[in-house]
Amino acid sequence: MRFGTTLRKSIYQPWKDQYVDYEKLKKLLKESEGTSPVDEDDDAWTADDESAFVDELANVQLEKAHKFQTEVSQKLRDRATACEKKLEPLAVGIKTETDNDAAESSTANNGPKKPQPKDEERAKLLKEVLTELDNITKEVNELEKFSRINYTALFKATKKHDRKRGQSYRLRPFLESRLKKHPLNSEDYSSLLYRLSALYSFVRQSLEGKSQEALSFSESVTGGDSFTSHKFWVHMDNLLEVKTVILRRLPVLVYNPQSSKVAEASQRDPTITSIYFDNPNFSLYMDKVGLTPDAASLRLRWYGQLNEKPDIVLEKKVIKEGDASEELRLPIKEKYIQPFLDGSYKMEKSVQKLENRSGDSTQEVDDFKKAVNDIQTFVKEKKLQPVLRANYTRTAFQIPGDDRVRVSLDTNLALIHEDALDTDRPCREPDDWHRRDIDDGRMEYPFKTIRKGEIERFPFALLEIKTKGLKKYEWIEDLMHSHLIKEAPRFSKFVHGVAALFEDNVNAFPFWLNEVDTDIKREPQQAFEEEQERKQKAAEDEFAVGSLFGARASPSYRKSVSSPMGSPSAARSMPQGSALSRPSAMMDGAEERSVLDEVDSDEEVADRNVWKDSPFSKSTGLGSLFPSFSTSKYARRQKERKVKLPPGIRHPGVWIKDQGPVRVEAKVWLANQRTFIKWQHVSVLLASLSLGLYNAAGEDNNIARILAVVYTVVALFTLAWGWGIYMYRNKLIRERSPKDFDNVLGPLVVCVGLIAALCLNFGFKYHAILNDRAAHDGPNSNLTLAQEHLELM
Repeated sequence: MRFGTTLRKSIYQPWKDQYVDYEKLKKLLKESEGTSPVDEDDDAWTADDESAFVDELANVQLEKAHKFQTEVSQKLRDRATACEKKLEPLAVGIKTETDNDAAESSTANNGPKKPQPKDEERAKLLKEVLTELDNITKEVNELEKFSRINYTALFKATKKHDRKRGQSYRLRPFLESRLKKHPLNSEDYSSLLYRLSALYSFVRQSLEGKSQEALSFSESVTGGDSFTSHKFWVHMDNLLEVKTVILRRLPVLVYNPQSSKVAEASQRDPTITSIYFDNPNFSLYMDKVGLTPDAASLRLRWYGQLNEKPDIVLEKKVIKEGDASEELRLPIKEKYIQPFLDGSYKMEKSVQKLENRSGDSTQEVDDFKKAVNDIQTFVKEKKLQPVLRANYTRTAFQIPGDDRVRVSLDTNLALIHEDALDTDRPCREPDDWHRRDIDDGRMEYPFKTIRKGEIERFPFALLEIKTKGLKKYEWIEDLMHSHLIKEAPRFSKFVHGVAALFEDNVNAFPFWLNEVDTDIKREPQQAFEEEQERKQKAAEDEFAVGSLFGARASPSYRKSVSSPMGSPSAARSMPQGSALSRPSAMMDGAEERSVLDEVDSDEEVADRNVWKDSPFSKSTGLGSLFPSFSTSKYARRQKERKVKLPPGIRHPGVWIKDQGPVRVEAKVWLANQRTFIKWQHVSVLLASLSLGLYNAAGEDNNIARILAVVYTVVALFTLAWGWGIYMYRNKLIRERSPKDFDNVLGPLVVCVGLIAALCLNFGFKYHAILNDRAAHDGPNSNLTLAQEHLELM
């Protein structure tokens, strides 16, 4: 089917004027569908024709499709937000709290409590929202199809230009650069779908009559025994660094074809060959690209060279709803593959061996027979034949016996024609299931003898990370968000190979196709900024979901607002424009520790985690004597503004940071000890001064002895204060208390005591001099006293 016909059949009528005008582009290219070019003379193609075509393609059609996609995407998000607001009166997160503090906060933020809707109004509202959610979901699917068909239309038109009119100027690189500025393939609807899923879950459970306390989003959360997969591209310049990052945590899983023997340390990573099946219409490919429900694929797979008699496995995989998959695997010998595909061989020998081994148990045998029949029926109904070969080298990383984290790194990926669609020049014999020239000749990468046009060498390495359960691994998160790799969701070797090698036979392309020829390397700062923007959007969506379920939206949702130090206050103390100032902004463990490492004194530790309404928020020392005066940074911030709880947020009661074992940073502990030692140093100096003064005063100088005693009292107070504050701060650290660590009372008392002692010393000495001069000098005492006064000054 020609692409023009496919485009006309794919148009969503309400948006028909927003699609790429493919017919207009063909007219500008001087080509009509179903006929040869209007003018076969290339000299008739002028510079004005070239300019008109490029302007229409890049500046009119591309911008029109991109602008419409962006506007509709934003409208869909706004409609989802409107649905959330309609459900707010029914949501757990904004209802009146049972405790007084939360009730006051809720009243302060939301105003007077609104009356709860009646049952009839409640049911009517839920049904209206459900209808709107259905419409939004439908348009999300249509928008994804809109983006893909227009993306394909632009590439098809560009290819026609390069083939017909591209002798002097090739348009493909220019289109790829324009797609970076006006992307049709960068819109990620996963966050919107996540919100829609939460809304569906809330509405469904509410219509079923579940109590608000029982509402939960956990029903739609993946179970703990399933795998979560993430796919990435790795630039070859970053390959070694990525390997070293993984090797620090996971060992290389050595493949040993002879499992009874110990694998040699010098053994190479295994080469894997997969042969994918499809029909001349490429229906399996179209289902996979279009994300059709129950899209299926079929492949043959083996390790190493075929003449080494490896174990061959025939695999059928069906993608179910929610990215879950169902797989059927049949081990098969090389000599039985072609008879099996023809339907003349029913795996009788394998069935007989299985019956002999299983004995009276027939369930395993029945399942095997069912799998054989299922695959053979699938091959016959779809008229499948081998069309594509994928050859690559795999390095696997996994702790033996522990499959919680599995990492695979595929390099030297070559995608090769395996079809016999062209009867004049078939790549393989039509009555054979594989290419003899590759397997008999023991060809290896880079397959230099394969004709140009029959092979696509993928320029990057492929990284896949699989984790089991809901546990988060810090090093995996750091790697996934680093500049070393580029995320490639839903990447498929089969899809990419067909799109690259059979682009004339298919009418849909994957969104990543134009990125293969670009440089995927990024600067660390650029990667960091992109990740912060992504986290900010994810936090907004997660907060919206959490407001419906009372902060029980997902395993990653937190009851309180996270901050760099793990407490709500710090996030609210940041500027409003900061990503961390938003209600649900979060930081992972690596970032939290990096912030803690910056703490270098006990005074800075006081700026950590304090909640205004907490009973621990009262300052100690002078701040407790004079509430309006405090030197802590937290107190100064609280003078500037008053913290208000956002809707759906309640006081957590128990902080997340307080739920695990106590882990104290060495800098925090040593800072407290260093402060204690400085206090003792001051005490020893004062005690030494007082002892020297007392010994030098003599028996007749009572004033000096009294001052020596005063200095001794100040030294003892300094000693006691230093020890007391050291033990007090130790207690705060062990209890992870949010109280302020700074305290100005002790230094103030010491300073005031020393100043008073020095003033008294001066006063007593001056008074003694006056008395002595008055008693001994007589009439000339005034002049003498003035001279003495000048000397003292």
